[in-house]
Amino acid sequence: MGNSFKINLREELNYNDLTVKELAAKIGVPKPTVDCYLNAREVMPPADIAVKIANVLNVSVEYLVTGKDDKSLPKNYEDFYSFRYLLDDLKQLDEKELDFLSVMIHVLAERKK
Repeated sequence: MGNSFKINLREELNYNDLTVKELAAKIGVPKPTVDCYLNAREVMPPADIAVKIANVLNVSVEYLVTGKDDKSLPKNYEDFYSFRYLLDDLKQLDEKELDFLSVMIHVLAERKK
């Protein structure tokens, strides 16, 4: 099994650059409620709150609970979530650098065919 809800939630908050307070406001619960999901007791939210959290973080509830989301992603994209960090790095590049990388990736992909 993947990470716990607590770990997955923390990682997604970090990835989305959201504070606990911001998430709480977006899902309409008090901050201490979200703190309970992140503390050592690892309280699981009710289904309706889990859905709201997943929607704000743009992930599935299954991913938050298990660390995996096999149903919504094609099998060859199992590691999709790990690629997001690469995408973050790509966002830092200017248009010329992105064009260069795009050509390189296309050439490498064509070689594999």
